[in-house]
Amino acid sequence: MAGPSFQALPGFRDFIPRECAVRNYLFETWRSVARRCGYVEYESPILEDTALYLKKSGGELSAQLFRFEDQGGRDVTLRPEVTASLARLVAEHQRHFPKPLKWFEIGQCFRYEKPQKGRGREFHQFNVDILGEGGPAADAELISLAIETMLAFGFVAGDFVVRVSDRHAWIDFASQHGVAEESIPDFLNIVDKIEREKPEVLTQKLAAFSLTAEQVRSFIADPTNASPAYLAIREDLTARGLGDFIELDLSIVRGLAYYTGVVFEVFDSKKSMRAVAGGGRYDTLIATISDGAVDLPATGFAMGDYVIRNLIEETTHAAMQMEVWLQRNAAACEVFVVVADETKRAESLKLVTELRRAGISADFSLNPAKVAKQFQSAEKSGARFALVVGTEYPELKLKILASRCEESGNAESAIDWLSNRLQQPDGPLLA
Repeated sequence: MAGPSFQALPGFRDFIPRECAVRNYLFETWRSVARRCGYVEYESPILEDTALYLKKSGGELSAQLFRFEDQGGRDVTLRPEVTASLARLVAEHQRHFPKPLKWFEIGQCFRYEKPQKGRGREFHQFNVDILGEGGPAADAELISLAIETMLAFGFVAGDFVVRVSDRHAWIDFASQHGVAEESIPDFLNIVDKIEREKPEVLTQKLAAFSLTAEQVRSFIADPTNASPAYLAIREDLTARGLGDFIELDLSIVRGLAYYTGVVFEVFDSKKSMRAVAGGGRYDTLIATISDGAVDLPATGFAMGDYVIRNLIEETTHAAMQMEVWLQRNAAACEVFVVVADETKRAESLKLVTELRRAGISADFSLNPAKVAKQFQSAEKSGARFALVVGTEYPELKLKILASRCEESGNAESAIDWLSNRLQQPDGPLLA
């Protein structure tokens, strides 16, 4: 038999219920960590003026835009990242807020690139930024949130590392070796790909700047090239008990041209996949976007849903934590009401309504069905309990589906009874 006529476009995803539940797990974890660290949520449009991204993005981004002309003749783009939108938004509204701003967004982005593991053409990003504070304390605060996010997903020390660098160190290096100021962005793009570039290609590219791969690699390997900002960040994170999660890695420069200082990326310790998260300081972007009308220092990072999910699924303890959450939150209902006596359907409907109104998710069979079939439906729904309404009504039976244990109760006290039961383990109550 022929398959369906239409399928999702390459690099785009359908979110069937389990996929949607996994996405919700990521979103809820991101949101809860950001809120407990003092950040507030904002949202920006998915569609923006293309000029916003061309103004100061650089690197590969401008070639990966989902760009088109709308019916009004405007040159528009589905956002490939959120920072430019944030800069535009902050430039317009920042005067209404005390500084520093600690903001976050969970939003969808689009890039026309080759779909592969950890990368699609549409993806969701967790974006966190601190605006209006130029010192390394803001960078340390931001990196600490990235670490706390990883810990909240169930990762532990040894699972991941935050590699920190500073573009100022590279700018000093470039100046000392005669690289023209206007050529420094091109030079940094070469450094950004140094671990992925073929040796002969790297040699050829660096030769254009009268540099060798050995000179660049020696600079990366020398810890004395750490910037004062990095040292201050390390001291700050050490005081928080998080110093062991970071390390100096001068090969990190980030590909976007708007970065101006400290940059960092979060990797799994085995470095078996691309960066889980990355970001850094972009002190001139808001001034650039606003044509100098607003000048605010800023630092931020983004974490995408593709890579973090892959890492969770490949890390046993993090995967187990996610599965426990899904068992509790991805079920269609908590209580499935089994109508064992059709003469009690009206009472069953009233009970379902009362449960739902009390905040207990409840479901039932819409049409008369054998009790055994209703129990099958209960198990397929993922419900923890089956509440049986039979000839004994208002007496009720509660079956714990995981343990096959059974309890009895009364319809008049069903709300309190079930509310309490949902807080208990899935087993017989101890006397």
